[in-house]
Amino acid sequence: MNKDSWTAFLEEKRIRYVTLYFSDILGYLRGRTVPVGAFKEVLEEGMGFDGSSIPGFVGIEESDMVMKPDPETIMVLPFRRSEEHVAMAICNIYRPGGQRFEGDPRYLCQLAKQKAEREGFIYNTSAELEFYTGRLKENGEFEPEESHVKEAQRYFDLSPGRDSTEEFRRAFASALSETGRFEVEAYHHEVGSGQHEVNFRFGDPVTTSDNILIYKLIAKEVARMNSLIATFMPKPLFGRAGSGMHVHISLFYPDGRNAFFDENGYGGLSQVGRYFVGGLLSHARALSAIVAPTVNSYKRLVPGYEAPVYTIWSRRNRSALVRVPEYFPGKEASVRLEFRCPDPLCNPYLAFSAILEAGLDGIRKRLEPGDPFEKDVYHLPEAERRRLGIGTLPSCLSEALDALEEDDVVKASLGEHLYERFLSLKRKEWDDYRVRVTPWELEKYLYA
Repeated sequence: MNKDSWTAFLEEKRIRYVTLYFSDILGYLRGRTVPVGAFKEVLEEGMGFDGSSIPGFVGIEESDMVMKPDPETIMVLPFRRSEEHVAMAICNIYRPGGQRFEGDPRYLCQLAKQKAEREGFIYNTSAELEFYTGRLKENGEFEPEESHVKEAQRYFDLSPGRDSTEEFRRAFASALSETGRFEVEAYHHEVGSGQHEVNFRFGDPVTTSDNILIYKLIAKEVARMNSLIATFMPKPLFGRAGSGMHVHISLFYPDGRNAFFDENGYGGLSQVGRYFVGGLLSHARALSAIVAPTVNSYKRLVPGYEAPVYTIWSRRNRSALVRVPEYFPGKEASVRLEFRCPDPLCNPYLAFSAILEAGLDGIRKRLEPGDPFEKDVYHLPEAERRRLGIGTLPSCLSEALDALEEDDVVKASLGEHLYERFLSLKRKEWDDYRVRVTPWELEKYLYA
């Protein structure tokens, strides 16, 4: 639709306001809201804002920036913040004069998509986001829904009386579908009490990244309307399952053939696919800084709870960092890679860009991933893991940032501006955490 058509569409839907969103470097939504009458002009020219007030964007001496809506992202939000209908759009960021801003994470992902095409591939991605719903107790602790059920394994639980979360998932899935943007494929109860997963169809990396941010926004709003909190923290609860964001990756040739498919390969995986795995494993420690980017991420990435910490690959083995899912052996369209360490607090635009660069590096350099590992690595003795040369992901954010600084390929995937700002923000986050005194420390040492 052209700009006049969009304006007429919004008026027909009785939209009074349009919220303009964009992603900051850390993957948080920022933006402002305009009356629908002003939206046509904003579509044509964009809207100015103070870029120096967005952490990691620009300094105060170059603060004027422009946010311009991408018309393909315009949609009506499936809820009301008040009695008035609200629409939204995701924006690209520009410098004055019309030059794209190199620090815009969405721009980075758009460039990654184009790079894959120059290399002869169509890059598709999908993501499985896990999250909890619950409430904050008076003491500030998060209490998930269904705390009446003490079992540790609630995966696929639909038992009446035990499962009290089905209604929320149905409402959330319906809200996603109502946008016209999401094709919901399935939803289910995850391992933890009050833990959910709602799956939507794959797309190119920019579309999938847009959808991840919209997904989180809608989940939080649907939860709020039910007097709940939806949290995407990787590890909100000690001793309970963490929340991951397993990423699925595929490369296709322009003629429609799956570049990862070989009917005679292990798990149906081609040599190109093996090299891509080699790139992921080779750069896994640096990638973790981007795909698992918080202090809390590394409280999920510990052995157990199906959280992958060992740099191995396999087919059906969920203790592997990279899997070749094999639900339907021999089906070309379904052959893909699953990268299992990302979590929902990553910036998806950065994550998909860095994952692609690591994989392409594996293809260019013909990096073999080694033999696939079929055993449950969690139950191997440490001495045996060392003998087999099985590597591990970083154990904390600081280690991950050190690995990022040493990896020229992953650094280059972000570009100089985003890399320097991202590293600076994350070093500050680690330093802030490192000097804090926690309730655990007080409980452990106050009367020692």
